[in-house]
Amino acid sequence: MFSGRVSTRVSCALALSLAASAASAESPTLTKIKQTGSVTLGYREASIPFSYLGKDQKPTGFSLDLCSVVVDKIKADLKLDKLDVKLQPVDSSNRIPLIQNGTIDMECGATSSSAARLKQVSFTVAIFVSSARWLTKVSSGIQDVKGLDGKAVVVTQGSNATNFAFGIKAKGGTFNIIQGKDHGESMLTLQSGRAAAFMEDDILLASLKARTSDPTAFAFLPETYALVPYGLMLPKGDAEFKELADGVLKGLMASGAFTKLYAKWFESPIPPNGDNLNFPMSDALKERVLHPSDSVEF
Repeated sequence: MFSGRVSTRVSCALALSLAASAASAESPTLTKIKQTGSVTLGYREASIPFSYLGKDQKPTGFSLDLCSVVVDKIKADLKLDKLDVKLQPVDSSNRIPLIQNGTIDMECGATSSSAARLKQVSFTVAIFVSSARWLTKVSSGIQDVKGLDGKAVVVTQGSNATNFAFGIKAKGGTFNIIQGKDHGESMLTLQSGRAAAFMEDDILLASLKARTSDPTAFAFLPETYALVPYGLMLPKGDAEFKELADGVLKGLMASGAFTKLYAKWFESPIPPNGDNLNFPMSDALKERVLHPSDSVEF
């Protein structure tokens, strides 16, 4: 199928826990998939550990593992002997348009949900809960957000952190905001000294920090912001497709398989270099696993 799949043994065990609802012809997405015999998944190239390029530059990650189980369910419900899986790279600026115009059927990345985004696309129940934070270089001596006044900071174009940063500035911050085209460019902007801090969701910053030659050279500022749920992004208005994807994720959560996958990607060495993020499941995510929800706070 594609890199990052869960094992056959786990897939078989998970299948037993999934509801046996049949895919409805009322779903435009499922209808298209059945007619074409293919499903197109969007993935990110540098959103570790959710979706990124691993060994031999092949897409891998936590979100792709989850999507692979959704794909298995689609294939079973549509009674397809073969389902071609196409992988389409996406970034912060084009991921929503590519869902809207039908280029991709589902995004398997690290995209956060919000009231504003829900006007454009749909999301599954949350697969992660994060909080936006600032990452700085220890050598800068910056201790809190006030220390950023008069300096340049960086955010990734199209991310929710962009709104947070501009919101903080509107309340009296005097920093200048630079926008990187992706997380890799934003991190390079911080590393090179062109920005004093990089604002993004904590887990994405933790993954970028872990991949540097000296992770101890970077530190988080103490301020945290609103809890942000991540989900697999889906086309807006396709209730049948969302029900199918949500059913798969709820089955994984109820069976314990979701927690095992989380440990695989967030608390264990991951490819290609064996980095371990050492990022235990937060209380907020534990609550979402016990009571799956797609609710947002902002």
